[in-house]
Amino acid sequence: MPIAASAVFNGCPGIHRVPGREDTVCLDRGCTHVAVEDPVAVTTFNAPSEHLGTLDAETAALLIEGMADVAVVLDATGTVQDISFGNPDLRSDVDADWIGEPWLTSVSLDTRPNLEALLDEVRRVPITRWRQVTHRGTRGNEIPVQYRALRLRGESGPIIALGRSLQGMAALQQQLIDAQQALERDYWRFRQVETRYRLLFRMVSEAILIIDAPTQRVVEANPAAGQLLGEAPARIIGRPFPEGFDTESTQAINGLLASVRAAGRADDVRARLAHSTQEFLVAASLLRQENASFLLVRLSPILSESATNAPPDAKARYLRVLEEAPDGVVITDAEGHILSANTTFLNLAELPTEQQARGESLDRWLGRPGVDLNVFMANLRQYTTVRLFATLLRGEYGTTTEVEISATAVRNGERPYFGFFIRDVGRRLHNEPQVSPEQTRWLDQLTERVGRVPLKELVRESTDTIERLCIEAALKLTGDNRASAAELLGLSRQSLYVKIDRYGIVADHPAAQTASAEEPSKT
Repeated sequence: MPIAASAVFNGCPGIHRVPGREDTVCLDRGCTHVAVEDPVAVTTFNAPSEHLGTLDAETAALLIEGMADVAVVLDATGTVQDISFGNPDLRSDVDADWIGEPWLTSVSLDTRPNLEALLDEVRRVPITRWRQVTHRGTRGNEIPVQYRALRLRGESGPIIALGRSLQGMAALQQQLIDAQQALERDYWRFRQVETRYRLLFRMVSEAILIIDAPTQRVVEANPAAGQLLGEAPARIIGRPFPEGFDTESTQAINGLLASVRAAGRADDVRARLAHSTQEFLVAASLLRQENASFLLVRLSPILSESATNAPPDAKARYLRVLEEAPDGVVITDAEGHILSANTTFLNLAELPTEQQARGESLDRWLGRPGVDLNVFMANLRQYTTVRLFATLLRGEYGTTTEVEISATAVRNGERPYFGFFIRDVGRRLHNEPQVSPEQTRWLDQLTERVGRVPLKELVRESTDTIERLCIEAALKLTGDNRASAAELLGLSRQSLYVKIDRYGIVADHPAAQTASAEEPSKT
């Protein structure tokens, strides 16, 4: 029969419940007796003698060894008399040289009170509750073990302590703690990222809306968007977008959002509020978060004071003429990256929008990559202008066009920019190239010498003449800029200077003659 857990107070008629603590006090008013606990609640066999018979010592030892991970036999004073391990892992982990030593010395200092309570309890009751202690491990670690003790043959009989290893549970607890700490770190990292995002979202000066892609309803709006649209951000959230724009602008914005949903990007559009003259430049991009899609919409106002700062009519007409000019017009920075380009150049380069050309190097579309643009830059830095440079312009889809390029450099403080004027000459009627008297005379002399001079010598002389003509053509093409001519011919400067001296070539360009006179032979 089970025994109820209770406390008996000597000489006190009151009933006292034990809530699982040893420091139970009497509930009867005025009682000062000390409580003595009854045995721990267990369920006993109904007929142990009939079913189990009389167990001998060996059978009892086998039963205890198989039942417990560790079993310790103690005398009445708590000294270890014998020990048995049923768990080989525990045996290898615990320094178990305990026989003949007080059992209290085998546990850590912080768990000795638990072991003392266990030994004190077994002297009062036949069987104790489970208590956890920690043993010192062979590797300097601590091994948690849970013990329950029972007393044999009365108060002076031996004490047997049965232990269960809690290493597996401790490992699971440690994994749980590590997982919880990792979750907390990830949570706080996420919170910090979210805080930075919220702060940036609120402080950015541009109006930004986050829109649910399927429904086109506003999910979030920053204060700048509310100020721009004349509404509080809280009132904008949940409303459909676009709302409050005129009919033409609404159609343009809907087309923009549809293109972004389909292709992931689209060109910016202009929009105007229904009851205002304020114009916006609307840009959108697609965001994906888990299984949801959102649209990030940016509204950039086209400031009204731009009208007051507009160029005079003459300059406005001039800019309009450049935009609609039949020749390609390209403006680049000092490194050759495109800042703006007109429609004619976009047609030649087979580009649908100016945005795709902006920021790219002009060298991407010129006929000789790495050569033509470098020649242009060198001449523009030295002479400010270049005229009628013949080359090819390659389109995005592989077409090539014969073009003539003129360019000029414009100083803008320390950062100049360059303007290129590109003319399609593919349909121009080509005249027969003029043959100089020197070339005619050379061809006549070459013909007359056939049969009188060995072929090898004729080929060598012809090679020298052709090389000289190529050098002269390169110098003429680059305005007698030797550095650019060397790059155009694929020669080093030193090799070009040697060949110029050998053939006695004299620069025709006055500035080049001056530069040649001032420039010593250099590598």
